[in-house]
Amino acid sequence: MLTFEGQKIMGSQNIVAKLTSLPFQQCQHQITTVDCQPSGPAGGMLVFVSGNLQLAGEQHALKFSQLFHLMPTPQGSFYVFNDIFRLNYA
Repeated sequence: MLTFEGQKIMGSQNIVAKLTSLPFQQCQHQITTVDCQPSGPAGGMLVFVSGNLQLAGEQHALKFSQLFHLMPTPQGSFYVFNDIFRLNYA
């Protein structure tokens, strides 16, 4: 599940459709903080990221916050179970 600016999107195909429909082609991320915590007995991980997004052709960067809930796979890697994204307007 992805929550993007308050819009809840379920399923990988719907998430890809949302991300590819955004009104820009290039975006550069500048990460300023990353905080992680273990999440429950299943071995999950919460990851909170904040930083700046620089869109191609825009003079000013946009501040953002994003929370990922990562869950382990039997093969030893992780997948994104939940993802919450917000632009931070000041």
